[in-house]
Amino acid sequence: MATAPGRVRPATPADVPAIVSMIRDLAEYEKALHEVEATEEHVGAALFPEGGAPTTFAHVAEVDSTVVGAAVWFLSFSTWTGTNGVWLEDLYVDPAHRGSGLGQELLRALATLCVERGYHRLEWWVLDWNSASIGFYESIGARAQDEWTRFRLDGDALAALAGG
Repeated sequence: MATAPGRVRPATPADVPAIVSMIRDLAEYEKALHEVEATEEHVGAALFPEGGAPTTFAHVAEVDSTVVGAAVWFLSFSTWTGTNGVWLEDLYVDPAHRGSGLGQELLRALATLCVERGYHRLEWWVLDWNSASIGFYESIGARAQDEWTRFRLDGDALAALAGG
């Protein structure tokens, strides 16, 4: 594969508006824009908190000094391996730059981070209907983990369990 036409780097506070824009673009693609509540303030506070350690991280892909892709991630932990891993929450590359290698470079940056830190896993979700993304992930050696069923507790059910 040819070298991607840009570069991948850790995000900076100046990248937050572009990251939020891409979160919204991804949600629109996934037919869930109405569910996005995240603001620049939310994302900025998670990535670059004042007076504390971040809980969320991001890498961006840029071409000609313009951010055109992002990987938003956080640390996970496997009790089986006894090590952290990286959970990729969102991977997005602007449609005009898809196929350029930037998506793979974003994943490579996270894989490199995992290897350098001794983490055993890089994991993420992909919607069942997103065949283009599934094909891309399979092309780089990722395997579907379909023996697990995902559960979520949110909204009223979350409040009810919390006793509220």
